[in-house]
Amino acid sequence: MNHPDYIHIERGDPSLYNEDLAPVPHERRHWGAFEIFNVWNNDIQSLFGYTLAASLFLSYGLNGWLTFAAIVVAGLIVMGLVNLSGRPSVRYGIPYAVMARSSMGVKGARFPALIRGVVAIFWYGVQTYFASTAVALAIHALFGIDDAGGGFLGLNGVDWIAYIIVAGFQIGLFLMGMESVGRFLNWAGPFVYVVMIALALMIWYQAGNGIWSEIGLIFQGGESERGAVAGFIAVVGTMVAYFAAVVINFGDFSRFVQTERQMRIGNFWGLPVSMAFFSFIALFITAGAVVLFGERLTDPTAIVERVDSLALTLIAAVTFFAATVGINLVANFVPAAYDIANLSPSTISARTGGLITAAVAFVIGALWVSLISTIGIAGFVDTLGAILAPLYGILIADYYIVKKRRLQIDQMFTADPSGLYYYDGGWNRRAILAVGVAALFSIGTVWLPSLQALAGFGWLIGALLGGVLYIMLARDR
Repeated sequence: MNHPDYIHIERGDPSLYNEDLAPVPHERRHWGAFEIFNVWNNDIQSLFGYTLAASLFLSYGLNGWLTFAAIVVAGLIVMGLVNLSGRPSVRYGIPYAVMARSSMGVKGARFPALIRGVVAIFWYGVQTYFASTAVALAIHALFGIDDAGGGFLGLNGVDWIAYIIVAGFQIGLFLMGMESVGRFLNWAGPFVYVVMIALALMIWYQAGNGIWSEIGLIFQGGESERGAVAGFIAVVGTMVAYFAAVVINFGDFSRFVQTERQMRIGNFWGLPVSMAFFSFIALFITAGAVVLFGERLTDPTAIVERVDSLALTLIAAVTFFAATVGINLVANFVPAAYDIANLSPSTISARTGGLITAAVAFVIGALWVSLISTIGIAGFVDTLGAILAPLYGILIADYYIVKKRRLQIDQMFTADPSGLYYYDGGWNRRAILAVGVAALFSIGTVWLPSLQALAGFGWLIGALLGGVLYIMLARDR
């Protein structure tokens, strides 16, 4: 459908409605394919994204062609997933927190929004800390300040200054509105690519043609303990899992796009194409580092430190800052702001939700070095993420199969017990049951040794189980 059904809701029940959660009208939609393309660019180009891409060529024992094929397949899978989850928000202009009311109930939708918000806030704080390390790198390089340990909560004076700068920058950008966020993403995405290509060319210039021999060795691969098929599946699963957090909340961005065609074009160029291109750049730079420094470095900051150039350090610092802030806005800040606003729309706007997110995340990021990174928090967050998997399956099953792509948006903003999405006291208990049963499996892939072999695809299987169970239970109504 090339012409979405633009819905205008003038008002709703105060417990369910505010202007940030209301459908975005046509005249306020200024995003197109380029903005969606850069949503994914910023998601891919973080420090972790670079390290992940480079590591995939070295850790699974596959030859380079199979690894590239797996990355492209993963990109196509994620593209298909977000085309499905983004389409209803393009059509009706609503964020995920409101979309979930169709399947979970007008009150029950607060449950998935709360879980997603908790995960987003945690990672927002951690990513804010990592972005601050890039700013600290620039401060040290510019003013010749020696790196000193100690300080408060493991952060010295420069670290705290950098951390506060990044936290303030992100809050200010968000408060300027989604159009400003879109403009930043449009700048950050291409800028990071330009710098990464320039770094690759510089590495090539210094390493000479020996870089191609090293790439050839990487492409030959090694002996995979899992076998080629299992290694291929592992790479695909890892890459799909990397984007899982954004997949369910993609409607928070697609609601600002004018047509589904623009969304699909942006997803195509931003996912399989951009993933393959960025992965090759990461491979190229990693191979060059072997020639120059004698070891395979997958951390770009380590490569910059070895080059020992002030100009490169400053450029790299700006690049890492832009890339990390970009993914933080896309994957964490915006979704958390909407999810928190959905808890009490009458008192919490998206801006207020953003400020709450920033305040809680500031503490989390500050505690990262001294406390959180040393305890088993990863299992906790992975468990919350596993709970989200069935929610995606239920969202898709409800919209495409149970509701047959037709929603009554005005009913999503009413607390009338006779309302279409009020279900049982505002909760759809069948959907909650489907989430619980399916989540047991996806959580098992995190904690049970017998299921950890499926961890890469645990999210996809959990989503499928959630959707199937929801369809079966919905037929009994």
